[in-house]
Amino acid sequence: MLYDILVPQLTKNLRNLSAILDKGAQLAETKKFEVDVLLNARLAPDQFNLIRQVQIACDTAKLGVSRLTGKPAPSHEDNEKTLSEVKSRIDQTISYLNQFSTKDFEGAETRQVTTPRWDGKYLLGTDYVHHHILPNLYFHITTAYSILRHNGVDVGKKDFLGEMPFKK
Repeated sequence: MLYDILVPQLTKNLRNLSAILDKGAQLAETKKFEVDVLLNARLAPDQFNLIRQVQIACDTAKLGVSRLTGKPAPSHEDNEKTLSEVKSRIDQTISYLNQFSTKDFEGAETRQVTTPRWDGKYLLGTDYVHHHILPNLYFHITTAYSILRHNGVDVGKKDFLGEMPFKK
């Protein structure tokens, strides 16, 4: 069950993030400025820049799934500086997520999950998904979206939500 809740949402939202980055690149090209301006932009002086928001979104996805399944996550050095490097990080994370199946998540609902920052505390798998992975992913993607929007990129709610599985 956690696979069905988590992996499709992580994948979809990372694809949406990649698509809004493309819109940022289009604006930079149209307005004749370096896309690095957007990649290094932030909403507040004490907030991470766009690159770091993308890195954390990717880390949230890959480390969350890794902790739930017990399978190692790919390592990234957090040294991306260009749009192509940032988009490659997203693609690598999506490729990692695509390796998983429902079977990999057997027992994950009750697995005790912790991180180094939690000082020995833990969450059960289901709580980890609902109270950490998804909210953290949405926070960093929303912040990336807001940085782009604040800098004039023509993105809206449909870009954030992405394709919907409408039925007729």
